[in-house]
Amino acid sequence: MELFSEHFKHRHSLTDIDARIKFIVAIALLIMVISYKGFVFPLIVVFLSMGLCVRIRVPLKVLALRLSEPLVIILILVVLKFLFTGKVALFSVSVLGFSLTGHKDGLVEGLMIACRVLGAVSIVAALGFSTPFSELMSGLSWIRIPKGFIEILMFAYRYIFVLFEDALVIYNAQKNRLGYCTVLRTMMPAAIMKIRPLSVAHESATAAELYLTILMSG
Repeated sequence: MELFSEHFKHRHSLTDIDARIKFIVAIALLIMVISYKGFVFPLIVVFLSMGLCVRIRVPLKVLALRLSEPLVIILILVVLKFLFTGKVALFSVSVLGFSLTGHKDGLVEGLMIACRVLGAVSIVAALGFSTPFSELMSGLSWIRIPKGFIEILMFAYRYIFVLFEDALVIYNAQKNRLGYCTVLRTMMPAAIMKIRPLSVAHESATAAELYLTILMSG
């Protein structure tokens, strides 16, 4: 649950800075990083953002989990650009009858895109880690984001904890029954942990829809 905790979002050097100012700075940096053609500026932004996260004492485990998915996507993107785009060949190998060629210009282009993606992700991560969720929603409202979108975000954030708690109950119950002692005994609980939260989400969405229908009908 520490991944969604906000205990490190308080009592640091950015606490007194208005969320609207943070939004303006983050949007400006995002535009500059995405439009920049090169390696230097995005990497500077990455180091500054990660340094900021460390300064406000974000746990390294939480930071690694938050960046793990973007890093996997970046790795796949670089590999695809390296093997399938470009004109300057570095090597060529045959695997199971398929010819794979590594391209120098494709690798450079892939790394440039990776730096921009990583820079943008680090900006968003630093903004999220340094600003409580309620202030983020206030900032989105200030920049005229539609209220319906903000309400959806608030519902989604609320049900993260509901689904996580339900999944945690299933995990602990199965762990007490030694359900993870072998690979075969792990597969079934893993499937249950994936299906059960979705079922809870569907039931909650149905209840919320019913409530809104009653509310709108007066």
